Amino acid sequence: MSDRRQQGRLAIVSVIGRKSKTKETVVPDPDYRLPIAILGIAGASAYADNLLAAAPVGLLGLLLLFQTTRVRFVFDNEALEVKVGDQLQESGENVFVGGKNRWKYSTFVNWELWWPQFPILVYFKETQTKPEGQIHFFPVIFNGRQLYDVMVERAGPSKTSGPK
Repeated sequence: MSDRRQQGRLAIVSVIGRKSKTKETVVPDPDYRLPIAILGIAGASAYADNLLAAAPVGLLGLLLLFQTTRVRFVFDNEALEVKVGDQLQESGENVFVGGKNRWKYSTFVNWELWWPQFPILVYFKETQTKPEGQIHFFPVIFNGRQLYDVMVERAGPSKTSGPK
């Protein structure tokens, strides 16, 4: 058999034998524990006649409660994207740094899930927005276990955090 035919055959076998590396899109379920806990703190402050603390804490709790009903993290095959609503519509431009709220996993430098037993914040640093790295913080208004598992799978292990 000629070298050219042999190379052609190897290329066909190579393409046929390849497995698809496409991963299923994951959208962690909403989790209302954080906003409810913050509203509980606001209620306790109001009960103790500390309205100066109760008002801003209560407003934060209400904001997080509202955001829990609408904001979604969407983990597709190549990136994490923030979307809104049940129909997963575009979230618009990032109000803090501009650009789309979509970051490729390959640009993640590090990420952390703080207080894994009762996750409160997720942090990640990526180099897509700025070459020197851009830090992002989000309240954990999603199922913390699902969020952790998909972050490990798609962005690699965190340097220091993990469920115990």
